[in-house]
Amino acid sequence: MYKINHIHLKSSDPESTADWWVKAFNFKIKSDTTRSFGDRFIMCESEGGLAVNISNERTGETLGQGDSNPHFGLEHFGLDSDDIDSDIGKLVSMGAILAEGPFSLDDGRKIAFLKVPGDVRVELIQGI
Repeated sequence: MYKINHIHLKSSDPESTADWWVKAFNFKIKSDTTRSFGDRFIMCESEGGLAVNISNERTGETLGQGDSNPHFGLEHFGLDSDDIDSDIGKLVSMGAILAEGPFSLDDGRKIAFLKVPGDVRVELIQGI
């Protein structure tokens, strides 16, 4: 059996990125350290219990650019929303950019995609 252990975001400014996720999605910061690799490593947890680690580059490491546009590979976070229109407004006021939607799916759910700080793509999903 394989269980997802965590998701890891790289950021040029881990503190501001972690603070953004705390304010935007009620993440909790579990620890904040500088590792022997030279990177600042912030362990967060989502309301649903998913571990999300945020760090900058390690000593001697060069990172490529992020991409919050649709692309192959790990493409986006999907987060549930009770009020998608209100959440979009809140996130945009915090620096996110509405990329697509909101629009309704055939099953009655509404979804929208946003570009959030750190070149991360987020999907909001409002259930029926």
